[in-house]
Amino acid sequence: MGMKKKWAVSALAAFLVLAMAGCGSGNKADSGSAGGETIKFASDASYAPMEYMDTDKIKGFDIDFIKAVMEEAGIDYTVTNTGWDTMLSSVKQGTDYQAGLSSVSITDERKETYDYSIPYFESTNMIMVKEGSDIKSALDLKDKKVAVQAATTADELMSGIMGVDNGNLRRFDSNAVALMELNKGGADAVVADIAIVNEYIKNNPDEKLTGIIDKENFGSEYYGILYPKGSEWKAKLDPAIKKIIENGKYTEIYKTWFGEEPDTQTLLNAE
Repeated sequence: MGMKKKWAVSALAAFLVLAMAGCGSGNKADSGSAGGETIKFASDASYAPMEYMDTDKIKGFDIDFIKAVMEEAGIDYTVTNTGWDTMLSSVKQGTDYQAGLSSVSITDERKETYDYSIPYFESTNMIMVKEGSDIKSALDLKDKKVAVQAATTADELMSGIMGVDNGNLRRFDSNAVALMELNKGGADAVVADIAIVNEYIKNNPDEKLTGIIDKENFGSEYYGILYPKGSEWKAKLDPAIKKIIENGKYTEIYKTWFGEEPDTQTLLNAE
């Protein structure tokens, strides 16, 4: 929830930049397609390697993925770094932004408010702790101090395990800040998407961190593009998403970022 190294600056400085960048920045990734209509995507670019700020540009798996989708669909687009909460509220309204692209897990609760594309990425949540920790599974977190990003599936999962009003469940505006909370000793563990946890551990070897997968309590989840209810864009983009998964373009992008083959059949069956 073997990847190529993304940052030239120190890991802690990078995550500080990401935390700041996720708060209403106007930085954009723009398309070069020549269609007659444009869709504006909002994003929270603090989820390396999925989407993150590199100086003034948004980069990441999701950014390369959506470029391939929009080229296949022949539609112009922009991606703007708005931050998580702004993305959720603005996509719900559907005026300033018509879609959200930010590793957004598909959940039944969100489906009550939003429409989703077909799934485009399989993930799971992962626990990150300091080496030597006695934490071995999600249930071991009940009486620990746990950092999560607010309003994410990690928040939802840990609210179920620890209790929604548990003071030891510490919610932050971004995963970047949650990860730093563990580093400075304010939390015993962080729960976040596996890709984000693995990337942080890989880029911070001196911090002596380890990741724990708990398939029993943290099952697979799927990311989708987020739309307002009743959006016309779902019908326009779903065929393009399916096409790039089937024709190998998706696998090419996935291997570039994660160094391994995706399970595209499971992804297509998750529709």
